[in-house]
Amino acid sequence: MKLSKTIFTILLVAISTISCSSDDGTDGANGVDGQAGPAGATGTANVIYSAWITAPTAVAETIDGTSGMSTTINAPQLSEDILAKGTILVYVSFGTGTYTLPYTSTAGGFANTITAISTAKKIKLFRFRHDAGGTVGLPTSLNWRYILIPGGVAAATAKNAKLDYAKMSYEEVCVHFNIQL
Repeated sequence: MKLSKTIFTILLVAISTISCSSDDGTDGANGVDGQAGPAGATGTANVIYSAWITAPTAVAETIDGTSGMSTTINAPQLSEDILAKGTILVYVSFGTGTYTLPYTSTAGGFANTITAISTAKKIKLFRFRHDAGGTVGLPTSLNWRYILIPGGVAAATAKNAKLDYAKMSYEEVCVHFNIQL
């Protein structure tokens, strides 16, 4: 009988130990949430953008064996660091809209491309025909704008991660960085 009482006591202790858990109690009341902080200022982070620029008269030039017309706009904040680590977007605007460079069209009856070649503090605008048969003008009536995105800005937040600015329209880039159109 003493043995069965001992076994009964051991079983009772084992069952009560197994059946108890920390989840069986009541939680304390949650505290009141704190006040939201003030909204941050809307801005463009470290993004640099130009006003719309009229470029100087273009001149004939050959680049890497390709003949075309070129002109250069100043970009004083285009640094070696941005060239090495950042993103440089250049846009052309004329009567029918705003386009990202490189921009390919048919002008003067020939397929041609306008592209941007960036160096520290300068952006060369170069237009060439695809058939290498001559040049197509690069008129001063065109307007240009550049947007410089320093390295690290694109990956600074989840909002900016994985964006391909070159595939975004001019309007989408401006909205994303709060740049006045």
